[in-house]
Amino acid sequence: MCKGTRPRIFSPTERFSQNLLTMMLAHRIRLAPTPGQCAYFARAAGTMRRVWNWALAESLHQIADQQHPNMMALKKRFNAIKYTHRDWLDNEGQPWLRTIHRDAHAQPFANLARAWSRYFKAMRESRPAYRRVFKKKGRCRDSFYVANDKLRLTGKVVVLPKVGQVVLREPLRWPGRIVSATVSREADHWFLAVLVDVPERVARLRRRGNGITGVDLGVSAAATLSNGEKIAGPRPLKAALRRLRIRDRRQSRKLKAAKDIARISGSIPKGVRLPVSANRTKGSLRLARLHARIARVRRDFLHKLTTRLCRENQMVVIEDLNVKGMLANARFARAIADVGFYEFRRQIAYKAQRYSNILALADRWYPSSKLCSSCGRRHGELGISERSWTCLHCNARHDRDVNAAVNLQRLATSALAAQSALPVASPATTLGTAVDIMLEVGGKVTLVRYEYGQQDGSGQEKNALALLRVFESIRSEER
Repeated sequence: MCKGTRPRIFSPTERFSQNLLTMMLAHRIRLAPTPGQCAYFARAAGTMRRVWNWALAESLHQIADQQHPNMMALKKRFNAIKYTHRDWLDNEGQPWLRTIHRDAHAQPFANLARAWSRYFKAMRESRPAYRRVFKKKGRCRDSFYVANDKLRLTGKVVVLPKVGQVVLREPLRWPGRIVSATVSREADHWFLAVLVDVPERVARLRRRGNGITGVDLGVSAAATLSNGEKIAGPRPLKAALRRLRIRDRRQSRKLKAAKDIARISGSIPKGVRLPVSANRTKGSLRLARLHARIARVRRDFLHKLTTRLCRENQMVVIEDLNVKGMLANARFARAIADVGFYEFRRQIAYKAQRYSNILALADRWYPSSKLCSSCGRRHGELGISERSWTCLHCNARHDRDVNAAVNLQRLATSALAAQSALPVASPATTLGTAVDIMLEVGGKVTLVRYEYGQQDGSGQEKNALALLRVFESIRSEER
């Protein structure tokens, strides 16, 4: 997170330090390991998974005994038995954990401590809280942690503990202090994600333009810009759905054959392992490769789109979509997930920091599609199937998505107008507008609450006046 550049607009509740001139960036590099190194990576990932399950089971026992989970005490207990207890010995009575580097069986305790901390914090704040779950082989992400002092990067080679030199497909992209690294698997490929503390002068990127744009995300067009441009998404899941179903059916038949051999009907009993044939292993790998390709195509499209928006604009405004609620609609869930709304927001949020953009979020209840961008009057009910509508007041014909993007672009224009008017803040584009934005370099995105045109008694005018007073006090302190 970069806090070195002085923001032009501060959050009303937060000031940012000007001392830290670095930014945390992660570079995910594909590895080219030997078969022996792949076998070690699989064992290390399995070790991390098994230690997590052991720590989770013990912490659940503590909760059952009305105790708070103590990960430090559990770690000390585990260190006392990991080389002697029969559960952690191989068939020859030898401690197999000695063949795995200690980071793989030490990090799960830190991860679980953070997980329980988030859980209890959500409980205290009366938010939905879900307990941690056990990790099952084949149903979770295979990965393990490597501390920064246990690896060494030189060009296209990384030296990892226990395995030595591993070839990289590309060198590390950024200079700086390495904070940590994680080795993970995607299908049959292994990746090294390196977290680097990068100097600000290297992390900062220069914009090619200073436009102001509103972006409306959708299904028919992945993104609609306020200049009328519609950007279609690749829809990788839809394109590969037929192949995905075929490979999934083939794998289901192989699993059913294995259950018939083991004389098992229905669900597989706990602790029972089915015989794994070579064909079943190859089918599982083909299915995983197809899933990985779908994810890569979607990620590539979103990276190119978000980079373009941040590179060409000084301010971008998007809607604060309730993606979880939208996915509850069974008719549109697959199409919405195929676009990747949340991943778009995640990427544009951190890229806005690197390009020194202002990123604003429109409130999720802001009716961007229903407001006439010509006269500001609000249209009545607008069904999902209605892709265009005519304003009854000014007879203007609107494309639903383009109209929403134009209204979002007006939010950005109003926000910049309010910013440039300080300390004598004049009203924004429309009277009664409440603007609450901040420069994205601070690492936090705040909401933009705005309603163009007719205002109701929702307290927008009062919020706007209070916010202007905060801005005036901040500017007077700076004098």
